[in-house]
Order: sequence, then structure tokens, then C-alpha cells
Amino acid sequence: MKKNIVLLLVLILIVVTHTFAQDSAKKQISNREIYGIASFYSDFFDGRPTATGETFRQKGMTAASNNIALRTWVKVTNVKNNKSVIVYINDRMAPRMARKGRVVDLTRAAAQQLGFVGAGLTKVKVTVLGSKKPIKA
Repeated sequence: MKKNIVLLLVLILIVVTHTFAQDSAKKQISNREIYGIASFYSDFFDGRPTATGETFRQKGMTAASNNIALRTWVKVTNVKNNKSVIVYINDRMAPRMARKGRVVDLTRAAAQQLGFVGAGLTKVKVTVLGSKKPIKA
């Protein structure tokens, strides 16, 4: 009898946690903007798995963020030169990067398009587009 009660409580906890996680993810995927600092990945990570299980490639158009749900498309705009790029959030940053004000860590290819590879960091506006791949105009 006690085992059944424990199993029932565990099942309820799993259902509640799963529902809360889904609600939180839905709240994260909205048309919102985040301002902060962008950096780009070290070459050390090329070929390694991301948080979503995909293989990281410096030539890809992906990014890491602790503020945005995984598997979300975002538009990143360099506020210094107004250049923009659309990337897919498929990884998480180290907590120390977030503490330094970083909102997104981009691939080298994305950083090149935004024009900040030489500087290493830049101020950006990140606009959440959603979970579906945007149609190119």
C-alpha cells in the first residue's frame, strides 16, 4: 500500500513538473527583446555536442543563450552598426558568461556577419522570433 502511495506521489510530481516546464517554455517563446552583450564561441567547441544534441559548427548559424528557450529562432542585431543575423538557439552558456552580462554566444560565422570578430564582444538586441524557422524575405 505504501509503495502505491509513493508511486502515485512520484507520478503526480512528474506530471506537475512537466506541465510547469511546458508553460515556462511557452512563456519564453514570445515576441520579446533582450539587450546585452554577445560573444562568439571558441574554436575549441567545434565538433562537440550542444545542449540539444546537435554537433556545434563554427560555420553554422546557431547560438547559445541562458535567457531563451532551446530550439528557438532569434534575430540578433549589433546595436553599434545595425547589422542583423537570424540564428537558432541550440546550446546553453556557462553560468559565468551570463553573470558577465552575456545574453548570447554566437558562432564565428554569425559574429562575422555582425562585424565584431575583431572586438570579440558587442552590444546586441536579441529579438525572439519563435520555434518555427523564419521564412527568408
